[in-house]
This record gives sequence, structure tokens and C-alpha cells, in this order.
Amino acid sequence: MRARGARPNSASTCFRSGARRRVTARERAALAWTEAVTQIATTHDVPDAVYEEVRRHFDEKALVDLTLAIVAINGWNRMNVAFRTAVGTYVSPHATAR
Repeated sequence: MRARGARPNSASTCFRSGARRRVTARERAALAWTEAVTQIATTHDVPDAVYEEVRRHFDEKALVDLTLAIVAINGWNRMNVAFRTAVGTYVSPHATAR
């Protein structure tokens, strides 16, 4: 999205910016969980309602996997901000020519 000029402000931006299909209840729960986990540094909590809703859609292993993905991506984002990484400049050494 950033490559197309979008400036995402939240995890749900991808669903608000032109998505053609309906977002499922499971996806909404995952997005709410992502926002809540991402904001823990500010809020110091994940609301019970968010936890209860995400547990309706994810078993314990799936929720742990989702949370680990969130934590990893948040960590990468924080490292990129700290090291002043310019957005859009990274090229994977494994990339193939198109």
C-alpha cells in the first residue's frame, strides 16, 4: 500500500482503502486484536471485549501464532523507525528480476 502512496494509520487501513469484499468476523477480530496488541505501550491493556471476541474465532495455538506475528512486525517497524530506514528502499537479496 505504501508503494502506491497510501499512509496506513492502523491495521484496518487495508480493509478501508478500496477493498471489494466484505471483511469476515474473524478478520475483524484479528484486526482488533492487532490494534490492541500494538497499542499496549500506550494503553497498558487489551480490552476484555477484544480478547473475548478474538477467542471466539481463534483457538489458543492460532492466537499465539497471530500474536507472535504481530509482535515480530511491530519489532521490525520499531527498528526501522529507530534506524531511520527510508520507506520503500529495501530490496531483498532473494528478489528475482521481473
